[in-house]
Amino acid sequence: MQIPTPHALAKCDDCPIRHRAVCARCEPNELQSLEEIKYYRSFEAGQTIIWSGDKMGFVGSVVSGIATLTQTMEDGRTQMVGLLLPSDFVGRPGREGAPYDVVATTDIVMCCFRKKPFEQMMAATPHIAQRLLQMTLDELDAAREWMLVLGRKTAREKIASLLSIIARRDASVSPNGAQSPMVFDLPLTREAMADYLGLTLETVSRQMSALKKDGVIRLEGKRHVTVPDMCRLMEEAGDDSDGGFLV
Repeated sequence: MQIPTPHALAKCDDCPIRHRAVCARCEPNELQSLEEIKYYRSFEAGQTIIWSGDKMGFVGSVVSGIATLTQTMEDGRTQMVGLLLPSDFVGRPGREGAPYDVVATTDIVMCCFRKKPFEQMMAATPHIAQRLLQMTLDELDAAREWMLVLGRKTAREKIASLLSIIARRDASVSPNGAQSPMVFDLPLTREAMADYLGLTLETVSRQMSALKKDGVIRLEGKRHVTVPDMCRLMEEAGDDSDGGFLV
């Protein structure tokens, strides 16, 4: 997937996440106000975007690429606790410090807003505050669903769940429509997937090979994934057609 450059995203109307990000409900005059306080930043794969505990002078949205949220314990051990995908919001208005390390796993472009002006806009612009609340509640729902993934699903279902989440948010679809194969580059190494899913590296590799053998996915190398039938992948994950869990 071609990564847009900050120069190519000079206007909100050209933004690929325009109708999914925190500005989704904004009116033209509100977008203009956001234009005055926004700027784009690019990060290379492996680069730390934010260190835990650092004072944040900005908030923003992921435009393209994927990042991980990681927490470090007192003894130095680290745990991946989340993924940031395109349109996800980074930072917490009203909080000075960052609770997690945010690390780019792919090249990333972020649409950033200076924090104080953004907080002032939230107070004066209900559309922004309402959208951020909706996104926060969606994130809470996703975190609760992920607890089910980690606690109740089989290893195969865990792998399929992670693949379906990334595919729905970051895959490119052929011009023939939603029933066509979905294609994406897996942003995580096998080791990172094992860490995130609470599995061993051997189990992740074995289940990826099994999904490939059964035709659920196609793999080119270790990262380039094609999903021929999204419905079948979601069935493997134990999800229904809307992405919710089957009961």
